[in-house]
Amino acid sequence: MLRSPFCEIIVELKRFAESATTFSSLQKFAVDVIAQRLPYYDWVGFYMLDADDSSVLALGAYHGVPTDHVRIPVTEGICGAAVATGETVIIDDVTSDPRYLACSLETRSEIVVPIRVGQEIAGEIDIDSHTLDAFGPNDRHFLEECATLFGEFIQETRQKPSP
Repeated sequence: MLRSPFCEIIVELKRFAESATTFSSLQKFAVDVIAQRLPYYDWVGFYMLDADDSSVLALGAYHGVPTDHVRIPVTEGICGAAVATGETVIIDDVTSDPRYLACSLETRSEIVVPIRVGQEIAGEIDIDSHTLDAFGPNDRHFLEECATLFGEFIQETRQKPSP
């Protein structure tokens, strides 16, 4: 069971998703709310599989310092590892993981959670922290619940008939 502020954020995301018309608007809302409410989440962003090239993750909405990594091959980095395994990846100390693609010299730990639409991975939510070992079981559960919500939103908006 999640504790506040995780529960509160989930409630806000669900409420916003009920009236959102695009995934990009939900992404923007999510990164802002999550980053504002969880101060140790220093960079919050989405990487989605490119619609024209599923071998590349493209940067979506994010909150934090700009990154040079706007397109990441799915064979590289922690983000690529999450796509390859289809599982949440938590790195307690990014300096100890050779897969880490340095976005900020201040980043110490990272969690990447795949977003599924049905059985397919559509993208991921990526969180960096300036704190070592920042992400525990509650963070994992919270972000996996967020990823489920995002995947369901994408699925539902794909199935809605056009006006």
